[in-house]
Amino acid sequence: MPTFPSLWALLWTVLQFSAMGCIQSLKCKPKSFRDSVIVLELNTSIDSNPTSIDEASSVVLRYRTPHFRAHARLLVPPVAAKETWTIGWIQACNQMMFYNTYRDKGMSSWELPDLRDGKIQAISDSDGVNYPWYGNTTETCTVVGPTKKDSKFAVSMNDNFYPSVTWGVPVSDSNVPLLSSIQRDQSFTTWLVAINQATSETVVLRTVRWRMRLHIQVDPEKPLGQRAVLKEPVAQEQPQILGKNEPIPPNAMVKPNANDAQVLMWRPKKGEPMMVIPPKY
Repeated sequence: MPTFPSLWALLWTVLQFSAMGCIQSLKCKPKSFRDSVIVLELNTSIDSNPTSIDEASSVVLRYRTPHFRAHARLLVPPVAAKETWTIGWIQACNQMMFYNTYRDKGMSSWELPDLRDGKIQAISDSDGVNYPWYGNTTETCTVVGPTKKDSKFAVSMNDNFYPSVTWGVPVSDSNVPLLSSIQRDQSFTTWLVAINQATSETVVLRTVRWRMRLHIQVDPEKPLGQRAVLKEPVAQEQPQILGKNEPIPPNAMVKPNANDAQVLMWRPKKGEPMMVIPPKY
């Protein structure tokens, strides 16, 4: 009959082999792509410069907002499987208010009907070509497995507004300047995402929210070049990187994008609203 010391020695040996087996199996089991991608760095900002106003044209007022910018550095450990992943930025518009007031005549309004009416939560802000991606130059990178060593990538994007607003009422043949106010308030969600090209498996790595607001007051009686004044805000709120990722709404992944879906409405003080520019899709 074995002695107590020998029993303890036997038990200790069994436990050691068992533990080593567990450790070995953990090491040998490759991590999935979802679990292995590391975001080394993420920087987001809105430029500190105020919105600039351009009155060079006698037909339209132009303005240029500061840029929203996002930059991420990523580490992808060796990919064991034969699979291809795209990593990059997907952006959607969550809310849009864009009013151009023409004294007592009424206002023109750029609108996203389905978003305005609550039919969808968000609409794609893709470049209109590389759905669902915001763009396909600096905005994305591709990982083709299998790979034997770590890979490092950087993806970046920027966004701003540079529209033209007519001095005169957009439904009138007259170009008499009546524009008296421009107000704009838009909210966006921007995701850093990895998508498997074969299976469409989608991994949200980071979620960012940002907003762009402006109010320009216009005196159409003044000479060209002296009419418009930026009222607020001079500096935009900085973007927010969320502590918990948000899922991407279905409409943020597919056509149409915001540029193709938006319509220009004329909403007179008296009379019925009319569509000036229809959607492009």
